Amino acid sequence: MTSPAAREGIPPHEFRQTLGRFASGVTVITATDGEQRRGMTASAFVSVSLTPPLILVSVDHRAHMHALLSAETVTQFGVSILSSSQRHLSDHFAGRLGPEEEVPWLTHEGLPLIGGSVAQLVCRKQQAIPAGDHTLYLGLVEYARYTDDDPLLYFRGQYHELG
Repeated sequence: MTSPAAREGIPPHEFRQTLGRFASGVTVITATDGEQRRGMTASAFVSVSLTPPLILVSVDHRAHMHALLSAETVTQFGVSILSSSQRHLSDHFAGRLGPEEEVPWLTHEGLPLIGGSVAQLVCRKQQAIPAGDHTLYLGLVEYARYTDDDPLLYFRGQYHELG
């Protein structure tokens, strides 16, 4: 028989500390409601399928981006994979706001993306999957562009670079 604690899983602090040992890239998820462009730093990003080309991002229910992506009128979102020189943008979109004029916005068919990033994806929202205190947004990649620059990495609560 399983104990009640085991059924609920490990405590949130322990979970965060453990998963902090997984190095990840840093992305900025972007979308617009037609009037305002929004961005959110996310390391919970994963490739799901090559055929069709699907990705998944995880968004906290408390995030402004969650309300935007939940709107039926928002059908697309962007993913910009940050370069090693874009730490300030990760901080900016994580709520430690810097000057908005320092954000190198660019658009692809009206969707905001981050210029200078290692890669940019434009995704059609396919499915929203409730998952605890987050929603998983599955996106079909409709456009992609990339460079050979080095990515920004996140490991044990700190930024890192390759090499």
